[in-house]
Amino acid sequence: MQAAGWPSAKLITVFGGSGFLGKVVCQVLARRGYRVRVAVRRPDLAYHLQPLGTVGQIMPVQANLRYPDSVKAALKNADGAINLVGILQESGKQTFSAVQTQGAAAVARAAAEAGIPLAHVSAIGADPQSPSAYGRTKAEGEALVLEACPDAVVLRPSIVFGPGDGFFTRFAVLARALPVMPIAAADTRFQPVYVADVAEAIARAMDGTLKGGTVYELGGPEVLTFREVVEHVLRYTERRRMIVTLPGRLARMQAALTETLDKITMGLIPDEIVLTRDQLKMLEVDNVVSEAAKAQGRTLEGMGISPTSVEAIVPSYLRRFRRFGQFESKRDPRDGTAA
Repeated sequence: MQAAGWPSAKLITVFGGSGFLGKVVCQVLARRGYRVRVAVRRPDLAYHLQPLGTVGQIMPVQANLRYPDSVKAALKNADGAINLVGILQESGKQTFSAVQTQGAAAVARAAAEAGIPLAHVSAIGADPQSPSAYGRTKAEGEALVLEACPDAVVLRPSIVFGPGDGFFTRFAVLARALPVMPIAAADTRFQPVYVADVAEAIARAMDGTLKGGTVYELGGPEVLTFREVVEHVLRYTERRRMIVTLPGRLARMQAALTETLDKITMGLIPDEIVLTRDQLKMLEVDNVVSEAAKAQGRTLEGMGISPTSVEAIVPSYLRRFRRFGQFESKRDPRDGTAA
């Protein structure tokens, strides 16, 4: 990493860089010696990223994908662009179409106008025929990105895991709070991928080592059903809970109820509890790397990245959800209390 002379280093603008994946992407870019401009709606909520680099290497700026002029301003003098912006639930003007379709197009058009490379992060499940609005708008966004930037690198990760994720951690929170674990679509398959592996793939797109105009699918080394994911969580957190598979009709009723309550309370219900009807539709479709992507080398392995297993990472950050948290090993076996 360069310790000085940042004005001569390449500048990468990362849209949505303050989130779970964005934080790791910024760190990986900084370690490579890039300057990083973090383009977010609330720059004041992104200052925690600055210590990931040296003084002046990572700087937040204001940008909103719904306002193309702010996107262009965020790309001024940039040498590359990364779009990580996506939502799992609509809220006000932040709709799937506005963010994942038109917002993605705004970034791509601005990058094309600036003549800089673009890495666009979509998701496995992006499909114009998807039953969920999330999946359809992801696919529409990809199409508009490649139309504006034919050489863009599109990356589709499966469920991304790592410390602070919204998947394994979500079920660990529920296991701590609920006497049983109700799940829908228990046989749906996922291919969880480690956040650092995804960040490395994105950084390689900026390095110029990935083929432009290509859609890559990123998955981990193992495929797990939804039930197996929950079983892993229970094992890692040492919780004994009965797993109850909800019939489709009951699952849809539950999703409609939590979605409505979340809107009525204006987002006061914990995210771990809220399941929207659109998210339920997503859960009913397998989320794994396609055979075509494997055959054509459009995977982590094809990039030369060895994917990290769930077992190697997840237990370390779910340990805090055990009854005695990180002090579990110090428990007195005579009475079950912390020693």
